Formats: sequence, C-alpha cells, structure tokens
Amino acid sequence: MDRRTLADFLRARREHVRPADAGLPAGSRRRTPGLRREEVAQLAGISVDYYTRLEQARGPQPSRSVLAALARALRLSGSERAHLFQLVGDREHVPAGPCRDVPAGILHLIERLDDTPAFVIDAIHQLLAWNRSAVALLCDPLIWAEADRNLIWQLFAGPHTDFADPQIDQHARHCLADLRRAAARYPGSPEVTGLVDRLRGTPGFGPRWADYPVDPPRVTSAKRIPHPVVGDLELDCQTLEITEADQRLILYTAAPGSESQRRLRLLTADARPPGTRR
Repeated sequence: MDRRTLADFLRARREHVRPADAGLPAGSRRRTPGLRREEVAQLAGISVDYYTRLEQARGPQPSRSVLAALARALRLSGSERAHLFQLVGDREHVPAGPCRDVPAGILHLIERLDDTPAFVIDAIHQLLAWNRSAVALLCDPLIWAEADRNLIWQLFAGPHTDFADPQIDQHARHCLADLRRAAARYPGSPEVTGLVDRLRGTPGFGPRWADYPVDPPRVTSAKRIPHPVVGDLELDCQTLEITEADQRLILYTAAPGSESQRRLRLLTADARPPGTRR
C-alpha cells in the first residue's frame, strides 16, 4: 500500500467536499472550505484517530468496508472510488509499466488513413505511433528527443502553452487525471515516476498536481488548430480506447463539405511519410 499517495488523495478529496454537500452546517470558524477530519470520520463511522493516521500516512491498510465508507463520506465519483481501492488493493500481476507495443492492426489502420491525422499514445500520453497526416497537421515527433515525445510534457514544458485559456487549463487537468490513474495502475513504474519528476520543474504543474485530479473534466472534442500553411482548422478530435494495450488512438476529422475539410485535404495531400511509426 502506498501510504503517502493514499494520504494525499484523502486530504485532497476532503478539502473539495463542502459541508453542505454532506448535510453539515458550514460554521464560521473553518480553516478549510472542505470537511474537517473529524467530520469525515463521523460520516464514515470510524474513529477520528484512525482517519487522522490515514491522512498522516501512518495508518494500517483499510479494509474494503472502510474504503467503501470513506468513498461515501467523501462523495467520490466512480473513477475516484476505483482509484481509492486501487491505491490499497492487491498489487499482484500488475504490469511493470505502460505498454509501448502498438497492436499491428492499429499500425496498419493509421497508415491507411491518408487524409486523417492519427496517432497512438500510451497510458501516460507517450507518443507511440503516428501517420504522415499527423506530421503535416501538428509536427514531426522525430524533432524531439524520445523522452520528450510525450503530450503531457509538451503541454507543460512547450513554448506555446497558455494556462490562462480555460480550454487549455481544462485539458491540462484532464491529462493529469490520466497520469494519476496511470500512477495507481503501474506503481513504481520508472516511466511514470520519471515523467512526474520531470514535470515538477515546469510552470503550472505543481498546483494542478496537488489538486489531485482523478475524475477528468469534460473536454470538448472540437479543436481550433492554427496552421502556418493552410490557416485555421476547425476539427473534431475523436479518442478510441485500445483496451487490451491500455492505449488510445487519437483521430482528427473535419465536417464533410466544410472549409476545414478542404484545407485538411490540401495539407495532407503532399504529406511526406514519417521517419518512424513507433
């Protein structure tokens, strides 16, 4: 059991539950906008000392009944509840890290999508495969060192990120929710811990990571992408889960008959093959 991560998660979620949501009076002398420790203990039917030790990363491994009670007291969503159980659950047969081998059928598929930018990412958003249309629309990932071919790293360390933009901020929190869940699925993975350690030195990461996102916010599929050659493109971003490999296939499409479709076809018509696909 990862006691420190469990403590951080419980504290972060406690601070996000308003007393009124739990049927408690707000009071006038609260140090935090969320619940107090004794209130969580009361709602969960456990002792204050027991819960305090959990938040101080020195408690015993909670039973399933205690975890269920804490999930109810903290009003956890389905994703957050699953994450809580995963933090203290059985670690046998857990893969060492995110899978980097893209299924052959997926590689063949994206290669045949001549006018549809497509790429594959793993559980921590590492770019694993892409087609020449993706290169034409976005960039050639080969310009980056292999360790930098990560969409979360590029989001936080890239030169053009503006977290004042609400959509970018929302997307960042969505990505960190994915990263939090990956850290729970692959405890001790060098790929996961290495990425988190690198991100700690980037602007904007610390506060969002400390907020402990697990349940991703809704992210619109509509993307406005400026391109230096064909101009602005209004595209839909579709995400397909590759369940058996814990990967995702990302596709960019334009509305039929739209100006963006015409521009996308112009852009991808002369796209050169990428140097690699994984």
